[in-house]
Amino acid sequence: MPYADVIIDISHEKLDRPFQYRIPERLLSNLEVGMEVLVPFGKSDKVIRGFVIDITDQCDFDPARIKEIRAIAQGGVTVESNLIRLAGWMHKNYGSTMIQALKTVLPAKHSVGKLTRRMVVRKAGTEELISALGEAARKKQSAKEKLLRELLNNQTLPYEWITSKLGVSAATVRILERAELVSVVTESGYRNPVGQREADGDRKVLSPDQQAIVTQVLTDYDAGRRETYLIHGITGSGKTEVYMALIEQIVARGRQAIFLIPEIALTYQTLVRFYQRFGDRVSLINSSLSAGEKYDQCQRAKNGEIDVIIGPRSALFTPFPRIGLIVMDEEHEGSYKSENTPKYHARETALEVARLHGASVVLGSATPSLESYYRAMKGEYRLFRLRERLTGGNLPKVYTVDLREELKSGNRSIFSRKLQELLEDRLRKGEQSMLFLNRRGYAGFLSCRSCGYVMKCPHCDVSLSEHAGGRMICHYCGYERPKVTVCPQCGSKYISAFRAGTQQIEEKLKERYPQARVLRMDADTTRQKGSYEKILAAFAGGEADVLIGTQMIVKGHDFPGVTLVGIIAADLSLSIGDFRAGERTFQLLTQAAGRAGRGQSPGEVVIQTYQPEHYAVVHASHQDYEAFYQEEILYREMLSYPPVSHMLAVQIFAREEGRGKGLAESLAGTASAFIDGREPVARRMLLMGPAPASIGRINDIFRFVFYLKYANYDTLVNVKDALEERLKEMQPREVSVQFDFDPINTM
Repeated sequence: MPYADVIIDISHEKLDRPFQYRIPERLLSNLEVGMEVLVPFGKSDKVIRGFVIDITDQCDFDPARIKEIRAIAQGGVTVESNLIRLAGWMHKNYGSTMIQALKTVLPAKHSVGKLTRRMVVRKAGTEELISALGEAARKKQSAKEKLLRELLNNQTLPYEWITSKLGVSAATVRILERAELVSVVTESGYRNPVGQREADGDRKVLSPDQQAIVTQVLTDYDAGRRETYLIHGITGSGKTEVYMALIEQIVARGRQAIFLIPEIALTYQTLVRFYQRFGDRVSLINSSLSAGEKYDQCQRAKNGEIDVIIGPRSALFTPFPRIGLIVMDEEHEGSYKSENTPKYHARETALEVARLHGASVVLGSATPSLESYYRAMKGEYRLFRLRERLTGGNLPKVYTVDLREELKSGNRSIFSRKLQELLEDRLRKGEQSMLFLNRRGYAGFLSCRSCGYVMKCPHCDVSLSEHAGGRMICHYCGYERPKVTVCPQCGSKYISAFRAGTQQIEEKLKERYPQARVLRMDADTTRQKGSYEKILAAFAGGEADVLIGTQMIVKGHDFPGVTLVGIIAADLSLSIGDFRAGERTFQLLTQAAGRAGRGQSPGEVVIQTYQPEHYAVVHASHQDYEAFYQEEILYREMLSYPPVSHMLAVQIFAREEGRGKGLAESLAGTASAFIDGREPVARRMLLMGPAPASIGRINDIFRFVFYLKYANYDTLVNVKDALEERLKEMQPREVSVQFDFDPINTM
């Protein structure tokens, strides 16, 4: 007999457990996961609404006590229904509990009060008001006189403005209210993080290549074809104009659009361009908003008060009733993959959202992920290319500097001689420069130059980083201690930091060029709300000559005044023990180089590296994505890595090392049963591990991992299901397990 698991209240804090109901035979053929149903609840059997989150043959309680679903609610497929269906898909494909998936996709409702504001409204006519004003003046009632003068020119005034800016007390307002000269009304509304904006109607004329993309996508859409498109456009080729033209046309067809961006740091410039086109019909969702602001944007979306939402991956869960288009800008970015359970990828999730709503998906990047380009090459995605910069200018000239040669010639500075020469030239001309480093803090790890001992965190298998103020800090668990001056192993005083950080680069730059106006943008300078926007607006407004920063400064920003980009340590990301290291390095270098020369003046780029011969550096210096792809995909094919094969990481966390190791070995044994020895070796499922994770301990939690590689994703989902069943049988204590499909970061 079939049963349905029903969630009664879908506000976050009450998503504790579902209730089970029997499905009557008359509903069997129509009932689906996500539908809203009417069920009896409590001792009184009061009929209330709930949502079906699972349909199963297993009864978790005494069948005699199970109540029956009364009916499918009228309009049983709602906005919430599609979100619950999406949660069910995530639960199945990424490995999490259904409750975890629901909490990921459903808008939070907890502890959010309605936004209300009081207004003072004029009731009396002009003559009566003038008479009252004259009487107040004669009696020297200055506060009353001040308010009455304002009311002569304004029909309504905000109550808070009257009491704060005008300096009139609440008692004075009450006196006028009793005299029936004014009334105080309370209005409720939505928090709007972007304020009220008017569209300016300005449109850029699309190039023939841009227009061809817009025409093709809309032709497919109007013909009922819902496809996935990949726009591979070089930096500065005008992808955003294509996105906005498509969104405008989809909105004109009565549908809504979601525009995904990878970082909060990109929001500022993107929003300005979208406000100019769509006015207050566009809004944003990101982690910097308050709970009230987030909730209100969801309500505005649900009520049809906005057409376009902009935000990182969580914007996918905006409760739009009629989604027509999902655009995913900079689709290659790793931040589109969630690091929390369920570990979903926004690209795959966007495709499922589009399927549920009958929408199209547009992906865009100057350096597409290998996954997307591989699918485009196989014909699963429709590929478009934009090969020219909108300004008509060329891609910047790139100089690759071998830091080994710099050292041999006696230059021990952070800045190569070529970069120094070009920086001086830009400062003399009044042009802007950007210096990029993929590190945070004052410097890297501290080590002893005599014996090689590295100062490590006592709780994590990682080195401590030196920060300003003489502190050493662990970036994983937050442990900190004063900087050591004597090596604890050999007693040597030769303790120094390895590599530079953004703060050190800033200090060295100011030492060498005291006249330079410098801004720094990294995790430490952008902690406060609005700090991204302030730094970017200041640089865009010409308030600084040089912007120093980490990854967040090289992704998608458009500064026409920048004619020089210096990449301080291009190959740091090549040293990471990860199969995506080459891809990440190529993308970072290409994106960084693309910030130069986006205006009328030509741009130049200096790549400083210890590995100038590495194929990722060579192809990035030529801005040649196709050549990089052809070389990189060969390695992936030979080693069966994504996108050629799929990969499942099974991650085990335990307080006791032995217990974690034992569980990892047991689960790996269960997974190994899926390896079919009859398959050819080249196509056989491959098991790697189990072994300690690359960082074996964080905050006194031991970490183990094993990987499975196989071409068929559904088979790996079956392995995950089997491991979940095994965990239910074992019920291990003080141990947790997480699943990560096609991981972006290996542990």
